[in-house]
Amino acid sequence: MLTKRVIPCLDVKNGLVTKGVKFQNNVVLGDPVEMAVKYSDGGADELVFYDITASAEHRPIDLGMVEAVAKAVHIPFAVGGGISNLEDMERVILAGAEKVSVNSLAVSNPDIIAEGAKVFGRQCIVLGMDPVRSDHCPSGYEITTRGFREYTGLDAVEWAKRAVDLGAGEIVVNSVDADGTHQGFELTITRLIAEAVSVPVVASGGAGKPEHLVTVFQEAKADAAIVAGMIHSGEYTIADIKKVMAQAGIPTRMNY
Repeated sequence: MLTKRVIPCLDVKNGLVTKGVKFQNNVVLGDPVEMAVKYSDGGADELVFYDITASAEHRPIDLGMVEAVAKAVHIPFAVGGGISNLEDMERVILAGAEKVSVNSLAVSNPDIIAEGAKVFGRQCIVLGMDPVRSDHCPSGYEITTRGFREYTGLDAVEWAKRAVDLGAGEIVVNSVDADGTHQGFELTITRLIAEAVSVPVVASGGAGKPEHLVTVFQEAKADAAIVAGMIHSGEYTIADIKKVMAQAGIPTRMNY
């Protein structure tokens, strides 16, 4: 079995890391570069940064932040938010990011996935998705965009399959229903997508204790899991999480 990855997520707004619940009521937590170094040194396998208001505000991502993080850490990281075209992708990658996450852009222009994969390689292209429970879609989950501001009518599983066919190399499943609740990942939609696609699936939204990662790896077949509030608060460290994973027999890089 391949090692499972633990990935801290830093939601950035106005140059600072914030955290909310179900995409709302965000509070400021600190400087993204300082927090990136802390988690990199603490054993994180990768990092992910979302400029959470860039798409809604129709502005580009903060490249200065990307460059600063690239200089400060020695693990891969992905960025998303405010990506509008191939040129934006190129700027982010040249600034030091290993992966580019597209979400709202991919829904409005699916060809950007194929174009990005062709130019930069599919390993660089991550599809971020924000599914919410819905009676209007066959899988029971509908894709939302622009920070849960817009419902698309797209079925989450069908969209994941199409994105992989287009060239997405990884899918991040960020459950709107579970986001910030600390009650555990949304196992059903994570498992449905993991079983439907051939690329790594990253579970996101809802982690509150190390056991939640064990569950999503064992029961939902996730390849990686994103954590945020549970480590931002200081209640747990990456080392705490990986020790519990190891005790449960889940392979992980003990890089702390």
